Amino acid sequence: MRVLVIGGNGFVGSHVQDALLPKGHSVRVLDRVPERYRAPLPGVDNRTGSCADPSVLAEAMAGVDAVMYLAATSVPSTSSVDVASDVESNLLPMVNTLDAMVRAGVERIVFLSSGGTVYGVTEQSLVSENAPTDPICSYGVVKLASEKYLGMYRHLYGIRPAILRPSNVFGPREGHTGVQGFIGTALMRVLRGEPIEIWGDGSVVRDYLYVDDLARAMLLAVEASVIGPVNIGSGEGRSLLQVIETLSAVTGGKPEVRFLGPRAFDVPRLALAIDRARDVLGWVPAVRFADGVAKYWQWLCRHVV
Repeated sequence: MRVLVIGGNGFVGSHVQDALLPKGHSVRVLDRVPERYRAPLPGVDNRTGSCADPSVLAEAMAGVDAVMYLAATSVPSTSSVDVASDVESNLLPMVNTLDAMVRAGVERIVFLSSGGTVYGVTEQSLVSENAPTDPICSYGVVKLASEKYLGMYRHLYGIRPAILRPSNVFGPREGHTGVQGFIGTALMRVLRGEPIEIWGDGSVVRDYLYVDDLARAMLLAVEASVIGPVNIGSGEGRSLLQVIETLSAVTGGKPEVRFLGPRAFDVPRLALAIDRARDVLGWVPAVRFADGVAKYWQWLCRHVV
């Protein structure tokens, strides 16, 4: 299969390349920037450009069988600072991509949505795909709007969208700026001998997923015929304090923790039910949480100074 991976040089996209190539798929990447932590992989057709440019999209879409859409320019913590910019830089490029697919006759798309933000505040211990969607940050609203456009283009033009809603993803090649990714940010602070900062009292619960497991789910989705949303997570929640316990065990130390005020956009609890992923993709997470943290820590110690 000839697959166009939009945003393929980012954190998740680089691992998606790793999943596609050994299975014999032809990979074309469209991204604005090169990979940060490694050279381009042999055999990958790398294209530089933006989805805001119809001509760039048309050239990238030529001759492909399926699209994987992973592009994003914001994160939950910053998306609501400038909502208009968030919509312009994330929703419009997604719609441009759908228009380019229609013109090129490409029907299959795997869209990386967000299981961590589209559901909003919920009291359910495990959230299924049928739960209400009431996001409380612009990032989640834009992801949900993208899902709705995918449904519209399916109805009008025959687009066949698989929508993956991942939980909090972590692992090698993740950015460590402190804006997104608690595990990566916390491990970097441990590596530098700095205190770990927690917004709130540490009781916030999240579902954490090792990046290789997400990449494998995306591979299965592009090869399958599944339509609609599929949660991709660990199927269990961990509080920030529990995460720090694991980080301490993996790194062999007891880091200092600094508690800051709570943030309005933080959902108190979110853990995903993953029954549908098992049923329609044959997917379950393969990497245990502690093992994933250990792999990530080892990578950071080797590659980040």
